[in-house]
Amino acid sequence: MEKDLIKKAIEAMSGSYSPYSNLKVGACLLTKSGKYFKGANVENVSYSLSSCAERNAIYPAVNSGEKDFVALAVISSDPNTFCIPCGACLQVMSEFSKDMKIIACKSQNEYKIYTIKELLPNLFCL
Repeated sequence: MEKDLIKKAIEAMSGSYSPYSNLKVGACLLTKSGKYFKGANVENVSYSLSSCAERNAIYPAVNSGEKDFVALAVISSDPNTFCIPCGACLQVMSEFSKDMKIIACKSQNEYKIYTIKELLPNLFCL
């Protein structure tokens, strides 16, 4: 499962719009029903209006009725760093699954697997 998600996340990077950071990020989400949703980062000159690859994969899934997530792989064009989701993306993920796998990739063969609780131990919840 991990290798397939990572491959799809790498493919998703081709959709990146990143003229300011020059850092392409791709993500692929796997739902419990077996569907895949890809996303890439989209930057804006007003940085706060940019959108992360992870959320760009999650929101279409939710809009399609998918709300049970198994895993999400995320990778960037920087081969020296494991790509870890930001706090905002982790918070969005936690809305739908507190035990999904987060596959933080450096490359197709170099990755680490985390849970949301490991990466965001004090998540916001009601």
